Amino acid sequence: MLPSFLARDRIVAGPGFNRWLIPPAALAVHLCIGQVYATSVYKFSLTERFDASQTTIGFIFSLAIVMLGLSSMVAGTWVDRSGPRAAMSAAAVFWVTGLLVAAVGVSSGQLWLVYLGYGVIGGIGLGIGYISPVSTLIKWFPDRPGLATGMAIMGFGGGALVASPLEGRLLSLFDDGFDPSKASSSGADAHALTLMFVVLAAGYAVFMLFGALTVRVPADGWSPDGFDPASVRSRALVTTASVSARNAIRTPQFWLLWVLLFCNVTAGIGILEQASPMIQDFFREGDTSTVTAAAAGGFVGLLSIANMAGRFLWSSTSDVVGRKPVYVVYLGVGLVLYFLLATVGSSSTALFVLLAAVIISFYGGGFATIPAYLRDLFGTFQVGAIHGRLLTAWSAAGVVGPFIVNGFLDSQGEPGSLTADAYRPALLTMVGVLAVGLVANLLVRPVAERFHEPVSDTDPDQERIKV
Repeated sequence: MLPSFLARDRIVAGPGFNRWLIPPAALAVHLCIGQVYATSVYKFSLTERFDASQTTIGFIFSLAIVMLGLSSMVAGTWVDRSGPRAAMSAAAVFWVTGLLVAAVGVSSGQLWLVYLGYGVIGGIGLGIGYISPVSTLIKWFPDRPGLATGMAIMGFGGGALVASPLEGRLLSLFDDGFDPSKASSSGADAHALTLMFVVLAAGYAVFMLFGALTVRVPADGWSPDGFDPASVRSRALVTTASVSARNAIRTPQFWLLWVLLFCNVTAGIGILEQASPMIQDFFREGDTSTVTAAAAGGFVGLLSIANMAGRFLWSSTSDVVGRKPVYVVYLGVGLVLYFLLATVGSSSTALFVLLAAVIISFYGGGFATIPAYLRDLFGTFQVGAIHGRLLTAWSAAGVVGPFIVNGFLDSQGEPGSLTADAYRPALLTMVGVLAVGLVANLLVRPVAERFHEPVSDTDPDQERIKV
């Protein structure tokens, strides 16, 4: 049983409520859990602290993404049934607890605690927090679902924009010998890493609970002024029928979307997880890089902006051109850009940054557009639960993407001595991955009527969820 103030019926919006207040509530949660994209800032510090390889430390990130997908799958129907306030509050508890347990692990020198805290407990918070506002946003914005989910989910991509400079500042504040602006600076010490996790946990707790307390759900039968449901019915691949989560996973459309999301995420994570050292390695001359650590940190921030902007820009564009065409851009144009990054990316810093930024904008756009793609194909009935099940693709990609990149890099040499050539095999592998996703997207067709729910069995407010 939930406490009464968390219950769905306690957060029904009254007459005249402004629906544009909902995206900021979702952003408050997504900006916090988006810190997971800023792990490269302190990755070297963790390798020094635990005397571990990049693959070993990179598995912390992979484990968090695995738990994100698994927890969103398991908790999807609970999130739809219990409402966004309960889900956001639960996400805050798990995410903050995970950071604190990770801090204990760093302080005591026990890597398994970092795996448990950041990877498992924090990963559960990621999954619940990520899907917590999705079905609510789609209900508030039936006329512009891509725009709505893009506004919220862009916060997850933009989390590193806030976290990256904040983490560097905290590490240098707590460790006088650490200077994030100098490439020659060694990693921050255990004390600084511990305090960084504690401070992040405290700040994120405040913002995530703010989002939970301000979110609302629309009243029964509500629709925006001037919205005509018939206008949706005329669009390609868009249904006004309903498909349950149980039936959705029996359709080929679900698995085609699973494959295209897996491919898009695998390719994007390949850059994001290695972003800071990658740009330095691409422009290494002898024993030093022409790109400083400070510039590399700026590159991480730029990718965060591209990730965030792509989630809003491309998902909004999908409301106009359709979901399927915009995924052709993500995957088709993306594989061309990945090939260029692998072959000519090291010829110019500006070209490298441009190619990487556009690729990451497609990566972010893919995440923000997928809830609207699901809504088009399966309806609004249990779209949150279906979305949770689909995010298992993210779990798989969170393992495969870093494994491909780190596996190639570990075989090429020691960190700090790698060059662009060391990355080329991994990047060309990603070209093939994106090609598979492109084919999956081209095969998507409308869902067959035999999977639709009888009208009398569906509840537009999802009070009676079938599992």
